[in-house]
Amino acid sequence: MDIVERISDSIIEASTNLSNDKLNALKKAISQEDNVNAKWALEQILENYNVSQDIRFPLCDDTGIPHVVIELGSEREISGELLNQIHEGIESGLNNLPARPMAVKGNEKERIEQSKGLYEKPGMLRPASILIDNVNDESTYERNINPDTLNIHFLLEGGGPEIRAKTYRVYHQRSMENVLGTACEWLEESLSMLGCTPSIPSIGIGRTHFEATSLLLKSIAYGNLDCQNEYEKAIADRLNQTDIGPLGFGGRTTVLGCYVNIGPQRASGVRIVSIRPSCFVEPRVAHLEL
Repeated sequence: MDIVERISDSIIEASTNLSNDKLNALKKAISQEDNVNAKWALEQILENYNVSQDIRFPLCDDTGIPHVVIELGSEREISGELLNQIHEGIESGLNNLPARPMAVKGNEKERIEQSKGLYEKPGMLRPASILIDNVNDESTYERNINPDTLNIHFLLEGGGPEIRAKTYRVYHQRSMENVLGTACEWLEESLSMLGCTPSIPSIGIGRTHFEATSLLLKSIAYGNLDCQNEYEKAIADRLNQTDIGPLGFGGRTTVLGCYVNIGPQRASGVRIVSIRPSCFVEPRVAHLEL
């Protein structure tokens, strides 16, 4: 199997399969949920997951925007050919799902206004700019990247969570609790309007808007619900007290867990915080080792 085909299969896997840690978290939530309507909603979500995996059909009609994170060891290289193969494999994977056609035709103005309609082929949807991690990356999800590493992570990011996402400044006041508390306030508001809970919200905290959002995306690629740190557990506990619940039915399961990725900081009174309240089909992630 060549690289393009493996990438294509990875896109299909991300769209149709549920990770073991998320499956564990969902089953645990079902066993602990005492709200009848919330428990029913969680059981229907689990059935949706099982059907999707059995027939290899997208977890959601909104098949998402492809994002790519690459882990690169010191003795490996990324060539222009590999980048082309990544784009080709993503195009093939979206066409073979099949994904929902979402790529907008036209020039800058026409794309903004969506005045020329959509491309018929799902594969015309291009991925976002590629992020690269190396051994010098400094964050909560710092990687032990050996010299021979070349891993590619594929994320499919849906539109609903993007509508409710936010990246903005927080005056930290020399307080971790103030920064994370502000992020929780944003999430409490966004989750109440999301509609497709339970969520696994992600938080990135960095020096710039680009960095904070990049840290958030890396947390989605690397995060694990089976291994939550004290901050992630505390945020999940707080959000589960909102009584939003699955699909807004109330109950104790507004989130299944949380990802928090804190990167380098600068001498300033401000921290840039990015939040994303993932919907219940996310994170949709697949990993490829080359």
